[in-house]
Amino acid sequence: MITVLGLCSIPSMGQQGPVDHVNVLMGTMSKFELSTGNTYPAIARPWGMNFWTPQTGKMGDGWTYTYTADKIRGFKQTHQPSPWMNDYGQFAIMPVGSPVFDQDSRASWFSHKAETATPYSYSVYLADHDISVELTPTERAAKFRITYSEPGHAYLVIDAFDNGSYVKVIPEENLVIGYTTKNTGGVPDNFRNWFVIRPDAKISYIATVSDGKVTGHPADETVEVEAGHAGAVIGFDTSSGLTVGLETASSFISADQALLNMEELGDGDFDRLCREGRDRWNEVLGRIEVEGDIDDIRTFYSCLYRSVLFPRDFSEINAAGERVHYSPYNGKVLPGYMFTDTGFWDTFRCLFPLLNLVYPDMGAKMQEGLVNAYLESGFLPEWASPGHRSCMIGNNSASVVADAFVKGLKGYDIETLWKAVTHGANAELEGTDAGRKGFEEYNRLGYIPCNTGIEKNVARTLEYAYNDWCIYTLGKRLGKPGKQLEQYRKNAMNYRNVYNPEFRLMCGRDDKGDFRSDFKGTDWSWDFCEGNSWHWSFCVFHDPAGLISLMGGEDSFNRMIDSTFVIPSFMGMESRGMIHEMREMQVMDMGQYAHGNQPIQHLVYLYDWSGQPWKTQMHVREIMDRLYSATPDGYCGDEDNGQTSAWYVFSALGFYPVCPGTDEYAIGSPLFRSATINLPDGKKIRIEAQGNSDSDIYIGDMEVNGRKYGKTYLTHKDLTAGAEISFSMSGTPDTGRGKKKSDRPYSFSTAE
Repeated sequence: MITVLGLCSIPSMGQQGPVDHVNVLMGTMSKFELSTGNTYPAIARPWGMNFWTPQTGKMGDGWTYTYTADKIRGFKQTHQPSPWMNDYGQFAIMPVGSPVFDQDSRASWFSHKAETATPYSYSVYLADHDISVELTPTERAAKFRITYSEPGHAYLVIDAFDNGSYVKVIPEENLVIGYTTKNTGGVPDNFRNWFVIRPDAKISYIATVSDGKVTGHPADETVEVEAGHAGAVIGFDTSSGLTVGLETASSFISADQALLNMEELGDGDFDRLCREGRDRWNEVLGRIEVEGDIDDIRTFYSCLYRSVLFPRDFSEINAAGERVHYSPYNGKVLPGYMFTDTGFWDTFRCLFPLLNLVYPDMGAKMQEGLVNAYLESGFLPEWASPGHRSCMIGNNSASVVADAFVKGLKGYDIETLWKAVTHGANAELEGTDAGRKGFEEYNRLGYIPCNTGIEKNVARTLEYAYNDWCIYTLGKRLGKPGKQLEQYRKNAMNYRNVYNPEFRLMCGRDDKGDFRSDFKGTDWSWDFCEGNSWHWSFCVFHDPAGLISLMGGEDSFNRMIDSTFVIPSFMGMESRGMIHEMREMQVMDMGQYAHGNQPIQHLVYLYDWSGQPWKTQMHVREIMDRLYSATPDGYCGDEDNGQTSAWYVFSALGFYPVCPGTDEYAIGSPLFRSATINLPDGKKIRIEAQGNSDSDIYIGDMEVNGRKYGKTYLTHKDLTAGAEISFSMSGTPDTGRGKKKSDRPYSFSTAE
């Protein structure tokens, strides 16, 4: 038996950086029936084009790595944003002690006790093969260091997966070239992910695999195989040492570009690459420094790690040093940035606002990528993986565009994005969820009826109303004429059209104007998306004051939010077949509050608009404490491309962007006694919470830049100018704080 080699030298406690607190296995104890994150250990660089992960699931299984698994089938290059979207641009390699290919035959038992996983490196001992494996990636390439146990028993499986693939072994160059086409949608007809693999030991054995048939070849012969499922097994001459280094890279453009991408590895020194990866993660995670309880610190940085993985940079650097990308929309190679693997239905809420505040340099590049997506397809994506997908609802690209511009991001073509958001509000890209499904009914009636065959009609109406407000707000900032903006100004109030005063909840309504007669607020029904009316009725991000008025005033509104936590979680479970979101709400035992899914994640911050901000403070701390931990079951539902993680990051800092597109953040309850946000221009946001503890969760007094501060929100302008924020925490709520309406955050109906 051999020992797993050390990766980078483990830093002493005094040398620890933020990355050393990250648990990349957070959320991996998930399955189809119940998500505790639905994550996998993404070994990558921040926003990297390629991720690597140990593969415990079978080929095509969206749950590519699960913490409870016993065996590893390979080490997979992955672009998977979630198990529900599945993967593309994927292939796997697997060191073995004998020439086998089948994924079950090559699988090896492993233990978490012999596994070391960090954002920048991974190592594991493969017990069945008596082999240790280490890997460390760059943005588009990776270096493996494999230690075999016996001379003559050093083989490597290369699996290009099914649905059309190709592998070529060139012994003269000690090189393997291949491509994989396996995907689950959102790709042009010419889609291929080309990969290259170069070992530093001489190839001494070659077998190709075509749809399960294994064929041996002379070790000096160049061979290739193209099949539905292509692969190869190569062996190495280990006479000069049992440790074999592998360099690998891939490209969506060509094999030659993949070889260019391999140059990211430089001289291929594993330890140097590992250190550089660690430094890069510390640079990115170090934008925020926190001091407090060690378990909270671990959870915070594990969440921040997840927040800077997606959307991934899909661009590459060509031989002329130019940034180019293969377009997942039209199949051409074009100049500039492209980002993908994010669903705006999830991530508009606070993931993109987090990037716009802490990483505006990356946020501007993502806006450039959106310009290119529109020019290449005629629509902005709503769910891209890698191109347009049919998944989820809403037209929340308008939010992503508006928030970036309002937050001051520059350096991209905002006029093209203005054309894009206005076009998307009045069109639909068939076969995808880009644009707006039901836009004609919505524009004519002011809501989407429940009897015209358009599902999730109430949820769509609510999101379109907010999206219209985003377009209106962006247009005002751009100085567009009032006549051009009138449609969006008017439609921003359409949320009122699906409000049923009988129940004080949002409700399906037919094209005659009649509300559903069989309505139950707890039913997970056709009218809503992955939730019920209790989850969706508060989705009026841009006009909480208007919603408060609809619901009968502040006292009634507060009782409605209170009721969300009181109505038993089992109510509504009989309304449809069980889906994992329902079960996740039920087992959390917080009534109808379903933090594991996105529509309700802003809810507790709405008390800042209704005169009871102390309840925001109470619930925010409870949610952070109960529903998050840096453990394999550390989430309470789908993590979803950084959104659920970014909720924790913002909330732990003490504020949250309820309404992206404004420059305001609702104040909650800071988790740490001290936090510093290091902005890229050198300014700092310093947050101190004196007397903070598990019991002292309420804001007693607050100062901003040395002055007493009574508002229940902070502004982006004040924060990015550099701010000193001081909280004095208490064990007793201040029920008088936030009573004045002038101290409350923005609402559309009161600001106009």
